[in-house]
Amino acid sequence: MKEHHHESSDRSVRLSIEGMTCASCVNHVESALKRVAGVKSAAVNLATEKATISVAEGVESESLVRAVESAGYEAREIGAHDGHSHGSHLEDPKDNPRWRVFSALALSLPLVLPMLTMPFGIHAMLPAWAQFSLASVVQFYFGGRFYAASLRALRAGTANMDLLVTLGTTAAYGLSVYQMFFSSEGAMSLYFESSAIVVSLVLLGKYLEARAKLRTTAAIRALQDLRPEMARVIRNGKESDLPISEVEVGDEVVVLPGGKLPVDGVVLDGVSSVDESLITGESLPIAKGPSAKVTGGSVNGEAALRIRAVATASEGVLSRIIRMVEDAQAEKPPIQRFVDRVSAVFVPVVLALAAVTLLAWGLATGRWEIAVIHAVSVLVIACPCALGLATPTAIMVGTGAAARAGILIKDAEALERAHGLDTVIFDKTGTLTEGKPKVIAVIGVEKSESDLLRDAAGMQARSEHPLAKAVLRAAKDRGLEYAPAEGFRSIPGYGVSGRLEGKETLLGNRRLMNDRKVDLRPLDRRAEELETEGATIAWLAREGSLLGILAFRDEIKATSREAIAELGRMGIRTMMLTGDGAGSAAKVARALGIEEFESEVLPGKKAEVVRGRRASGAVVAMVGDGINDAPALATSDVGIAMSTGTDVAMHTAGITLMRGDPRLVADSVRISRRTYAKIRQNLFWAFVYNSIGIPLAALGHLSPVIAGAAMAFSSVSVVGNSLLLRRWKSIAGRENAE
Repeated sequence: MKEHHHESSDRSVRLSIEGMTCASCVNHVESALKRVAGVKSAAVNLATEKATISVAEGVESESLVRAVESAGYEAREIGAHDGHSHGSHLEDPKDNPRWRVFSALALSLPLVLPMLTMPFGIHAMLPAWAQFSLASVVQFYFGGRFYAASLRALRAGTANMDLLVTLGTTAAYGLSVYQMFFSSEGAMSLYFESSAIVVSLVLLGKYLEARAKLRTTAAIRALQDLRPEMARVIRNGKESDLPISEVEVGDEVVVLPGGKLPVDGVVLDGVSSVDESLITGESLPIAKGPSAKVTGGSVNGEAALRIRAVATASEGVLSRIIRMVEDAQAEKPPIQRFVDRVSAVFVPVVLALAAVTLLAWGLATGRWEIAVIHAVSVLVIACPCALGLATPTAIMVGTGAAARAGILIKDAEALERAHGLDTVIFDKTGTLTEGKPKVIAVIGVEKSESDLLRDAAGMQARSEHPLAKAVLRAAKDRGLEYAPAEGFRSIPGYGVSGRLEGKETLLGNRRLMNDRKVDLRPLDRRAEELETEGATIAWLAREGSLLGILAFRDEIKATSREAIAELGRMGIRTMMLTGDGAGSAAKVARALGIEEFESEVLPGKKAEVVRGRRASGAVVAMVGDGINDAPALATSDVGIAMSTGTDVAMHTAGITLMRGDPRLVADSVRISRRTYAKIRQNLFWAFVYNSIGIPLAALGHLSPVIAGAAMAFSSVSVVGNSLLLRRWKSIAGRENAE
């Protein structure tokens, strides 16, 4: 799953692109960028109007901007701090084209009115000079942007949607002017309404599309709005308000009740509840006291907190989430690459079809003005806007809806792969279980419980393993003092070794004891009984002889069984991997309804299991905590890392779950399937619309007015269909909200 990770020597540059109107524009900009020396890859998104370029070290951003400008578009680099500007220019009142749209429509209406009143016997045709005046204002003042964009495209040696609109409307307008000046009064046929209304409808379509595109970015703007602008920082004993960009790691920050936490940190003083719902999707506020981790962007509850910053604002969890969602929206799934190949030849083919239509009608009927109008209809209806918007708008809304539920989809490829999953492999500890095992029994061969636990704590004093933490907690609860083992060594997948009181001591699983030829018979039966009850056993031995056993139990998460059942209902097979013994693994699997499991799996072997499943033809997701599961996550078709929100395992996993609810795994597949279905629907309608519309226009069954309306409607309907994804609700989210 690593093929889309860039080499460390590469850097990523993001550009904001202006002047793109259709799928062909996307191709032109990408081609121009890829021709720049040192560019490894370039992805341009029509919906966000941004380009993401991977370049070798030493490539200047200015050369990329120049390449875009030479292709006929405008570009500027997005810096680290102004990167989160999704669609912001659409909201600027100065740039708001609403008045232009409605002015153009108002001037076009008197030209179209006679067509509407004629069936009722009302003749409301304006004099030729009045039609000419109204159409000229619409054509050249309001439609001026199409001429400017067409000229840029021609200068760059390309063809785009603007060129189609410009050629079509200019032909209709020019034909009308010719008829007005060179035909007799009775034979005069004017088509000013066609040129004016097509310009107006394209402007209306673009305006509605821009408004709708703004809504597709709502989720990411909601995340951006979480970040406060100022932070109250204590330096040299004094409190002062500073912009959050100036908060440094180690600073002490005061957060008042109801205030937003400016940065990630650790609570130094105060007890409060913190609402992390927009970051993790967890709807209930979480109690936080001294030494608890808090996340920037979450909302403080009823009491003031004093925290120490552990990350700057630009490197905190919230910034990483925003970057991750933006990157996912910028990337293209494989299906979009096919669309890009189609749209690359689309405009030239349409121009050829329009020329054929013109010649065929003109030569067949001898009425060249009718031939021009039919050719105009072909040019107007064929604009590939819907094609260019079909995939990115669905991905933007889908990834946004997922982010609101606490599911971060790293890239479009993970989204496309996730919809086809048929097998999900879970790591047990911390994923299906709480990951916080407790010591439930301590049994010695000759030693007392306290002595045994003291020795075990000495062995585990320097380990970070969950079982080690359970031993140390148990020793602390009993008030036991212990000396850390000398020569401590961790043996991954087996246990630990070291010297206690100068003697070689081992603490680990049955495999470790068998390897070192330790006789387990004194406690073998008791260990097996505990394992069948679902416990995990650790054996303690000194210099080859058994001292005793410790039994641990890790509670199953309350939502795990529901998560497995939901995946089953979706037709997805589930499997569990664990390093535990067979008895303990079987008990957990039975309790969860998982039919297939592998026990005593070493961390390195997890990736082999995943590889084996994929080799047998399964499309596999691996779900783990993202630390010792990293190789398996990377080997799977889709790696799903379960994170607690502040230690996000974002690198090897294609999907990161912001809280430890396994139901989010099913939700990830559901939103992927829904998003992919929307992409397919959008592309189907965009292709069908063009494949029906172009022949109808060529055969003379569509007037330019109807063609213009249909073209505007197709773009808006594609974006509207994508926006329906905003209604998606996660299973885990519904439960939380109740």
